[in-house]
Amino acid sequence: MPNAAIARDQVHALAEACSDQGDAFQTVATRLIKHQRRLSRFFEKNIGEMGPMASQVGLYMLSVSLRVFDQVGGRMGKVNGADIQAASAKVQGVAADLFPVNGDFVKRAQAVTWRAQPHLLDEILWALFERDDKTEGEVDLEKDKAALVYLMLWAGIEALDANWTAPEAV
Repeated sequence: MPNAAIARDQVHALAEACSDQGDAFQTVATRLIKHQRRLSRFFEKNIGEMGPMASQVGLYMLSVSLRVFDQVGGRMGKVNGADIQAASAKVQGVAADLFPVNGDFVKRAQAVTWRAQPHLLDEILWALFERDDKTEGEVDLEKDKAALVYLMLWAGIEALDANWTAPEAV
């Protein structure tokens, strides 16, 4: 069973804080990614096939997701291979229902009621599909690649949430 959801406004504020840090966030991202090395290798292996831009966006969003968990507090365990397989299987079980990637993709993704940390996943959907005010250096992925990045991040967040002991008050 997933942990209680982190509040939407808190997720947005923490994610925007990562963006506002610019290059200074890289040091924090590197530390967080190293702590979850098995999960980051899974990402690098699978998302790398989509090209360098999708890989860069996916790893950045993974590091932001890790930072959100880190900033909220609690205790995060290390994700293992079985966690990744279980989370991937859960997501793959509904992935076909989300396609094609059209104007309703985001709504279909948000309609999955059992998603762990739905506000964090909604923030990712917003960043990949709905954000209009891009700042310098931000890119738009092709919609099909953005959807695959989202599915990878969703599996990652499922695995992270399964290894997270939330603080008393989330």
